[in-house]
Amino acid sequence: MTQAPAEDALEKGERLKRAGIVIRTYDLWKTYVMGDQTINAVSGVDIEIHKGEYVAIMGPSGSGKSTLMNLIGCLDSPSQGEYYINGRLASSMSDDELARIRNKEIGFVFQTFNLLPRASSLHNVELPLIYNGTPPAERIAKAKRALEQVELKDRMMHKPNELSGGQRQRVAVARALVNDPAILLADEPTGNLDTKTGIEIMALFARLHEAGNTIVLVTHEPDIARHAHRIIHVRDGKVELDEVIAH
Repeated sequence: MTQAPAEDALEKGERLKRAGIVIRTYDLWKTYVMGDQTINAVSGVDIEIHKGEYVAIMGPSGSGKSTLMNLIGCLDSPSQGEYYINGRLASSMSDDELARIRNKEIGFVFQTFNLLPRASSLHNVELPLIYNGTPPAERIAKAKRALEQVELKDRMMHKPNELSGGQRQRVAVARALVNDPAILLADEPTGNLDTKTGIEIMALFARLHEAGNTIVLVTHEPDIARHAHRIIHVRDGKVELDEVIAH
C-alpha cells in the first residue's frame, strides 16, 4: 500500500485532532479478487466525522456499508487509501496497537448482542476491562456505572437468558461504553428487536449522544437512520449522498 511519509502522516494526524475530527478517510478502497473477478466493496470513499457527531451509514444489502464499518472499526485493512482514527494513521499501526484501538477507543454494538450465555450482565460488561488488565475493583465499579447508564442497575446479576431482547442489547451497549471509547460503532443494533424495543434502544442512543458520545450507526432501515443527525448514503461501494437531518 502506498502511503505518505511518516512525518506527513503525523502532521496530518495532528491537524485532524486539532480540528476535532475522529474519523477521516482519504480515497479508501477495499477490493476482493474472486477467481477472475475483481470486486470493489468500497470505492474511493472520503468521509469526515467530528467528535460528538451522530452519523448513520445507510445503504441496501451489498452496498458496502458493512465493509466500510469494518474498516472504520479497524476490523479490516483497506486495499488502498488512508484512514485516520483520532489523528492516527491506522495502516501504520502494529497488530497490538490496532487491538488496543479496538478495545479502548471503539465501542462495538452488534445486531446479535454477542454476550456470553453463562455470564451475568455485570461480567459481560467487565470483559473489555479484563482484556486490558484493569484491576478487579476498578473494573467492577466501571461495569456497574455502565449498566446504570443504560438503566439496568437492577439486572446486573441476570444472565442473558433471563433478559428480554431489549435488555440484552442494553447490556451490549453498556459493554461498548465501559472503556469510555472515542467512538460508539453500532451495526444494525435494532435488527433482532421488535419495533417497540427498537424505538427504546434508539432513544437510549439519543441520550448517549446528548451526553457527548460520538455515534456511528450502520443500518439498511431509513426510519432507524433518521434518528441520527447526519446520514451517509452508500451504494455500490461509493458515497452517494451525505445529508444533515433536522431534528
